[in-house]
Amino acid sequence: MNLDIIAQLVQILREAPELGAIEVRRGLFGAWSSVRVSRAGHSTNESGQHVVVAQARAPASLGAPGSPVPAPAAPSHLVEIKSPMVGTFYSAPEPGAEPYVKAGNRVATGQVVCIIEAMKIMNEIESEVAGVVREVLVENAQPVEFGQLLFRVDPHA
Repeated sequence: MNLDIIAQLVQILREAPELGAIEVRRGLFGAWSSVRVSRAGHSTNESGQHVVVAQARAPASLGAPGSPVPAPAAPSHLVEIKSPMVGTFYSAPEPGAEPYVKAGNRVATGQVVCIIEAMKIMNEIESEVAGVVREVLVENAQPVEFGQLLFRVDPHA
């Protein structure tokens, strides 16, 4: 494993105190097969898999000039799913496939809602709430920032 990449992962952990761990899984021939990020105090879901959806607020440093404008405030009953990392948002598992979720779809806790590619690694982002997706706030193949809103889910529907 490349020491520069390990140093970058350690730096991500230092800069994001809401993250509890980063797990790197290696596949055949030493290639990386997946990376999972867990929040501090929320390391696994019911099936024992690490959760990758971050609900914590983005650090104040994201408010610097040139950073994306925050989305308008959501109605208080909607739960926001935010990007846990910088990368490229993909709504489907492969080009031409149906999106994981669309506005109006019901999602379950732990269900994959999108993929974020970071450093050539495809990271499955899971919902940590069950409900109905009310808004999809990102277009397919769009770059996203840490803490950027991806979805709004109504847990009461």
